[in-house]
Amino acid sequence: MRYLLMIYSDESLDTAMSEAEMGALMGAYGEFSEEVAAAGVLESSDRLQPVALATSVRVRNGKTETTDGPFAETKEALGGYYLINVKDLDEALAWAAKIPSSTYGTIEVRPIWEMDDHPA
Repeated sequence: MRYLLMIYSDESLDTAMSEAEMGALMGAYGEFSEEVAAAGVLESSDRLQPVALATSVRVRNGKTETTDGPFAETKEALGGYYLINVKDLDEALAWAAKIPSSTYGTIEVRPIWEMDDHPA
């Protein structure tokens, strides 16, 4: 079963980190990425650009509206993700708990809706 592990954290914490702290965090992410890949469960992962570079799109009454940034005002923003393929939710949660940002942010674990299994 595929799960998306979405990494949320307060971006201001990243800018407040020293170079050594950021280096340690990136090193921890490198180790985690190697571990999840070596286990054969990683399908993809990416780090996202800062939320200040995001654009939100909404269509209301047939008109397309775009705004800078995310839809909701929040301190925690989506900063990256891992797409994994594991046997069940328990295994997905175990991987999520190993993500370095889980110690100060939030990892949302959401199952992928496989379209072959659930036709529209």
